[in-house]
Amino acid sequence: MTLPHAHVAHQTILVLDFGSQYTQLIARRLRELSVYSEIVSHKISAVEIRKSRPQGIILSGGPASLSEPGAPTCDPDVFELDIPILGICYGMQLLTKQYGGMVGGASEREYGPATVSVTAEGAEGLFRHAPAELKVWASHGDFIREAPPGFDVMGTSPNAPVAAMVDPDRKRYGLLFHPEVVHTDHGSTILENFTHVCDCRGDWTMSSFVDEATETIQSTVGSNGRVLCGLSGGG
Repeated sequence: MTLPHAHVAHQTILVLDFGSQYTQLIARRLRELSVYSEIVSHKISAVEIRKSRPQGIILSGGPASLSEPGAPTCDPDVFELDIPILGICYGMQLLTKQYGGMVGGASEREYGPATVSVTAEGAEGLFRHAPAELKVWASHGDFIREAPPGFDVMGTSPNAPVAAMVDPDRKRYGLLFHPEVVHTDHGSTILENFTHVCDCRGDWTMSSFVDEATETIQSTVGSNGRVLCGLSGGG
């Protein structure tokens, strides 16, 4: 028997996966903030997203370059949704291209620690309650040559003049570093600020998930039914 997808009544942030090794971490950090999150394929349609009524969308990082033929993208109608969107690394580059900015190849790939200086726009946005300068973890071969029209620069670094950006009217945000990893100072603060942009109450807990999943299974298989559970993971 195949169980139907459990209905989740909690506010949700969808994470569109573009192949980053850190995608699972994004979802984990959001759940640590008591915000329910689901990872979905970057191929999901805007119609499907609209049906699920998420509070926000995060575009994950990924190993590809937008200059490569066949580089992954998403349904362009996703960007027309009236939902806050945060692009991380590759996701930020997608945002830039979609809204008319310029993405270009860096002279050499940036991988490792970097220092971001926060602008006034950033201090009132995703960097609220974070210091004016912070250490972050970068992993990208492309950078933003020019932010799209309507976007303000929230942060800069020595190798990335546009390390973070925002269009406050459309609630579009971009980060050229990974806030989800422990190597980024105040990364949880940055993600929490995005959940506030999404008007998330923080109404999800692991215990509530267990209770709801148990109720769903019991209602599906009945009092006398049996369930076979398979788990994967390192031993």
